[in-house]
This record gives sequence, structure tokens and C-alpha cells, in this order.
Amino acid sequence: MTENTTGAPKRAAHKDTSLTRRRALAVTGGTVVAGGLAVAGYQAAFAGTEATASASASTGAASASESCMQLMTSVTEGPYHLDGALVRKDITEGKSGVPLTLRLTVVDATDGCTPVPGAAVEIWHCDAWGYYSGYTTASPGGSAPAESEDGSTADDDTYLRGYQIANANGVVKFETIFPGWYTPRTCHIHVKVHTGGEKEDGTYEGGKVNFTGQLFFADDIAEQIFTLEPYDRHTGTYTRLDDDMVYDGGGAASGLLTLEPVKKKDPSKGYKGFLTLGVDPDAENTGAGGGAGGGTPPSGAPTGTPPSDAPGPTASS
Repeated sequence: MTENTTGAPKRAAHKDTSLTRRRALAVTGGTVVAGGLAVAGYQAAFAGTEATASASASTGAASASESCMQLMTSVTEGPYHLDGALVRKDITEGKSGVPLTLRLTVVDATDGCTPVPGAAVEIWHCDAWGYYSGYTTASPGGSAPAESEDGSTADDDTYLRGYQIANANGVVKFETIFPGWYTPRTCHIHVKVHTGGEKEDGTYEGGKVNFTGQLFFADDIAEQIFTLEPYDRHTGTYTRLDDDMVYDGGGAASGLLTLEPVKKKDPSKGYKGFLTLGVDPDAENTGAGGGAGGGTPPSGAPTGTPPSDAPGPTASS
């Protein structure tokens, strides 16, 4: 399963960054990039000389005086996005796995890293064995139990998906589990930042998507987690960060989370993950340049069929 993207820089003060060959080949629709120019929409978000960036934050809210080096890089939405995710803090729905508390801070990278209160942050990711809700017939590659064998009561269309609305400091917090993996991708979480919409009937409606990206995990931590239950029941070849087709090696600016263990000597107790998302609130980037469904996975990648209807609002918090 892989993915495709677009970028829409609007400010003259910024310029497009060149693309690395690996990111250019990032799976979303099989687009090939030549000479640093995106064909069919794979585009890096802008990096300017004037200020502004995103850096990992282990403390929480960003201040206006925070040093910002560049905007976050927008990447692919991927083929496993579903509309209608619920506004809620806890997205686990009973899915088993190592606990992960995710704290993300949204800042305006074009205005000195000031917080963006009211921004809606949407995340979605696979379960411990590599399955996505709404696409549970898609094989994660390698050898894994059937998705239904995990014994959870999670809704097959909604687990591990959700929104949170940023507070006055631009901060959102999610309670979830450490994601598993699927061939040919490294461990990751998908993320979108929306502005201009509002919560309605338990979901987020309207507005526009300012940023589409992915959050990544250090190899040593991910590989340690995958030796634990229930992750260890999914066997096969895990893709490390350096070999991933989306992660470009840019650290926090490319979505690499700062991770802190809840208990240093016992990774099964969970982790806290932090990142500051530096975005341009005037930009629009849906990350779905390949059309409906976010693009077609490349040959050999897991495939699945989305449900006939988007998940409806069944809960909110």
C-alpha cells in the first residue's frame, strides 16, 4: 500500500524544495519525478529562507519565539483514507497493542511559529498486524493472523481513526496504540491538518486541508516493539526508515517523532510521541493527487476494497 500527493504553495516568499529520487518514487500512483519536478502532483511543501519550520517538541505548546527552520514536508495521503472519522481523543476501540500517547502541536510556519487554535488534526494508522479499518481484507504482507483473530470488539470501519481540535496553544492529544507495519512500508501514522471547518454530528465538516503528511518512528524503538505481543505474530521483512519510499531522512521536519518511554525498562508500558507541525494556513494540500481513494498501490503491495459507505458517527468525545 502506498501513496500519492500534491502540494499547493501560495506565498511568493517561499520556493519549492527539490525532491529526492526516493521521495519522487513514492508509491502513490506510480508517478516518476524527473529533474526535481513532480509529474501528476508529487510535490514537496515549500522551504523558505525567511524563517519558519517545524521541529519536534517534547514539551508541548510552541511559543512565538520558537526557532522555525522550514515548513513541514507534505507527502502522500495514501489509499487507505476514509472520510467521516470521529472527533475523539481515544481512537483504539479496544485494539490491542503497546499504548501510544500522541501530542501534536500545530503552528503557523509563516508567522513565527504561532499556534493555530481550532485546527483539526486527523490521524489514521494500521493495527498491530498491519490492517486498516475499512480495508480489513487487505493483506499486510509477510505472515500475519487474520484481522478478525485479534479478539477486539473494534468497529471494522472506524478503529484507529479520529480527529482532535487544537486548543489555544495549538495542541491536540490522541490515545492510540503503536502501529504495526505492512509491506513495503516502514511503521507510520497518517496525518492531516484541517482549518476553517467545524465539528458536526461527531465528525469534522467543511474547511480545507492545509497539510497532509506521515509520522515516523525510530527503527530501534519500532523493532523492539515488534518483538512483543501481539506484534510478534506478524512475521516477515520490515522496511527500515532508510529504505522507505516516503520518509526522506529529514528528521522532525519529515515527520520523525520524538518518543519517550512511559517506563524505560519496559517498552510494553508504552510511549509518548511528540511533534510540532509547521504549516501554512493559507495553503491547501489534500495529498490525494491520484484521484479517488488516494491512489493505487504499486505492484506487489497489499490491496483492499473500501466499504461502500464512509464510517458514520457512532461516538464522540
